[in-house]
Amino acid sequence: MYRKDLITAEIQKLAQVLARIMGLKLEGKLKEAESIFNETMELSFVLPQEILLSNNPLVFENWLNENDLSPEKLDSLSEFLYYELGVSERRNEIIAPKLNLIYQQLADKHKIVHLVNLHRQKTIQQYLN
Repeated sequence: MYRKDLITAEIQKLAQVLARIMGLKLEGKLKEAESIFNETMELSFVLPQEILLSNNPLVFENWLNENDLSPEKLDSLSEFLYYELGVSERRNEIIAPKLNLIYQQLADKHKIVHLVNLHRQKTIQQYLN
């Protein structure tokens, strides 16, 4: 029960951070939003920029396997990355394959499939083609 409460609190905190990032983007404060995004990737997900920005999908896949994030944390990571799509074509090419790997790991390893994620996977395909 205690572990579940900790995970729930952490997910709620991450949701608040994501909402803040999205609000900053809407206000046109893109540099501040990017700074908070990068900080969250490194502190909350222990995802270094060089892995996030790598064009080699194996680098990210290895990171995913080594870090063995909980399904809740993987889902939160997918939310953060999904809302990075559309920033630029280059960013889309970097983020889309990583999102697919997260959705694949949620389905294969954790047996979790969300209808939202299925829809997002179809959306992501436009960035991959």
